[in-house]
Amino acid sequence: MEQPNTKPPSGMRDFLPGEVQARARVLSAVQRVFESYGFAPLETPALERLEILQGKYGEEGDRLIFKVAQRGARAGEDPDLALRYDLTVPLARVVAEYGDKLGKIFKRYHIAPVWRADRPGRGRFREFRQCDIDVVGPSFGLADAEVIQVVTDALAAVGLTGFEVRLNSRKVLQGLMEAFGIASGLEAGVLTALDKVDKVGWDGVGAELVAERGLDQAAAAALTDAARDVGEVRRVVAERSAVGREGLAEVDAIAEALPGRTVFSPHLARGLAYYTGPIFETYVEGFPSAIASGGRYDGLVGMFAGRQIPAVGGSLGIERILLLVAAEPGAVTSPARVLVTVWDAGARVSSMVLAADLRAMGIPAEVYLGDDRMGEQLGYASSRAIPFAVIQGPRERDRGVVAVRDLATRTQAEMAPGALAGYLKA
Repeated sequence: MEQPNTKPPSGMRDFLPGEVQARARVLSAVQRVFESYGFAPLETPALERLEILQGKYGEEGDRLIFKVAQRGARAGEDPDLALRYDLTVPLARVVAEYGDKLGKIFKRYHIAPVWRADRPGRGRFREFRQCDIDVVGPSFGLADAEVIQVVTDALAAVGLTGFEVRLNSRKVLQGLMEAFGIASGLEAGVLTALDKVDKVGWDGVGAELVAERGLDQAAAAALTDAARDVGEVRRVVAERSAVGREGLAEVDAIAEALPGRTVFSPHLARGLAYYTGPIFETYVEGFPSAIASGGRYDGLVGMFAGRQIPAVGGSLGIERILLLVAAEPGAVTSPARVLVTVWDAGARVSSMVLAADLRAMGIPAEVYLGDDRMGEQLGYASSRAIPFAVIQGPRERDRGVVAVRDLATRTQAEMAPGALAGYLKA
């Protein structure tokens, strides 16, 4: 019989224990920052109704939704479920469903996997973990600044420095479209093209505007000439668009609240269709993709709730961040602090009882489960960074004591079993 392919599906990964532990250290640091600002955890199902997700991510995003086929007796019918694409749309659904229980202002964080039917690449996966924070309830103001502040504090907490927060507003972009007379039916495509400037350059953006987005050569040239110059964007938008002036005021208010943390980037568009106000992306020198992003989405929750509910949020690109900060995972380490060895078959029960007593006293303890000699048992403990081993051979049993071996110093002490937990805690 042909040997099955044991590799995980393309764009998805297995994480061995050392890798899981390395990732957990980074995620723990991020979670501590989130909770230090008063954000509370939320969990939602991996599957959402397809109708909940479709139409929320723009033309490119909607194509990447991982649709799930019908099950059981309805197999073969059109899919009605999908793996969640992000954590923001599920949040909007939760607020609509449980709004009265969440309070006037709801601050939540959510760290969980999401799925996209994307082409895999470096730092780009089909299954990956997101770390989101969102504030639901307040209109534009302090919440927008705090989201960026939390994101940058989290990046600093995991050891990143020298990152740049690029800030814009969808209102500025709307003003830019008004200023250059871009028809409403072309706006989404034009913004998608502008958002690619870091990948294809301004010449590439101009070429796409003409070839794919419906602009003539003169209109494309005028727009790209203005969009590449921050001062010109400010002048044109302020002179020609009321909504654009509002967007510029929002950008300036955030910059004033976070001195030195943001840079105005007038061509930043963010591909997700639900943004309505300030948007941001965070970059670190030498890495081509954004490592964090977010913005205000005042209309999204209202799609589900039937009334306008303001919201703003941010997301850490944790998989990309891990590429930058996570150390090599190294060997498997055990969470146990003590290995209770097993001298012989007659000592199995007493070793299990001793380990259970240690756990009851708050000391993580592992019993050696093999049939190897003592030297190999101690080697197992050392290889998994367990600092102490407890030994009770015939000599110790006859005297009613146990021996505790410090595997780092290779020193050993004997004591009554009742004194063991206190000794180890000390």
